[in-house]
Amino acid sequence: MKVESQTALPLSQMERMGHEQIVFCQDPYTGLKAIIGVHNTVLGPALGGTRMWSYADESAALTDVLRLSRGMTYKAAISGLNLGGGKAVIIGDARTLKSEALMRRFGAFVDSLDGKYITAEDVGMTTKDMEYIHMETDHVVGIPETLGGGGDPSPVTAYGVYMGMKASAKKAYGSDDLSNKKVLVQGAGNVGGYLVDYLREEGAKVMIADIFEDKLKAVTDNHPTVQVVDPNNIEDIDMDIYAPCALGATLNDNTIPKLKCQIVAGAANNQLAKEDVHGKMLMDRGIVYAPDFLINAGGLINCYSELEGYNRDRAMQQSQGIYDTTMTVLNTSSEKSMPSQLIATQMAEDRINKMAEIHRSL
Repeated sequence: MKVESQTALPLSQMERMGHEQIVFCQDPYTGLKAIIGVHNTVLGPALGGTRMWSYADESAALTDVLRLSRGMTYKAAISGLNLGGGKAVIIGDARTLKSEALMRRFGAFVDSLDGKYITAEDVGMTTKDMEYIHMETDHVVGIPETLGGGGDPSPVTAYGVYMGMKASAKKAYGSDDLSNKKVLVQGAGNVGGYLVDYLREEGAKVMIADIFEDKLKAVTDNHPTVQVVDPNNIEDIDMDIYAPCALGATLNDNTIPKLKCQIVAGAANNQLAKEDVHGKMLMDRGIVYAPDFLINAGGLINCYSELEGYNRDRAMQQSQGIYDTTMTVLNTSSEKSMPSQLIATQMAEDRINKMAEIHRSL
């Protein structure tokens, strides 16, 4: 998925999107080029994963980190967590550029922020990478369980998405039963793979799409009945539920008019290319949209649990609450005839503003 860049200067973009701080990191010895974005720390330190991706250019990487870090602010707020929003991107091919030295150098940059930003695993990263980063900073979560961490947050992320999907089905069909529903999971990575597990266990008819053959094989080896489809022709496929679980902006001017589904509920961040436009387009088409930053919050919940003394059962239980919050958002969206993305954003901003007022009065 191509991430489009913008021509605005960094400070102008920061001001427009409400960011507190952007840190540009580079190291000639390891080849590290990274950007850390801190969006908002009203509720607590900015926590968000590090993504490693081959961006078209540095402007595209900056655009991505700005959008992702802002999404983390809303994700933490609507989930009731005492965290702010941050994110980081490392520019480069995760399959060829990674090294222990590069990860540890990045960890040193994270440490230089003295806890204002806490990093974790995201696209292109692994728990082993978190282990290397942890050698240089304590401000990292998602480290292996053998080191006292929570390990891979993907199962909890997928469970939250599954809960949001079931709530969306309840809204669209009157029942949250997903058996025999045709679900297309776009992105067969860690989260997508675990989501397929939950869906197949319930009896859903699952299709998957990905650009990497090894990821597809990992899923189909576990679930031989899962159908592999062309990732370039998503909009031509008949389905009940579309679950974007890779990069963002798959919901745009070109794709939304072609979608053949009743529900969009997936794990990808920033699924709407233009939030103020494409949320309404989905609503106008009668498609139930589960806001991404709400239903993919399980990973953040898992990381937050790690900060408090990790307990996987507690993280899963808290992620189960995504079902009820999703129902509230979707019902309010119907009552007010407003896009669900806007309702969820307003709920998150309301909590942030109330906490900011409390801090000002102390």
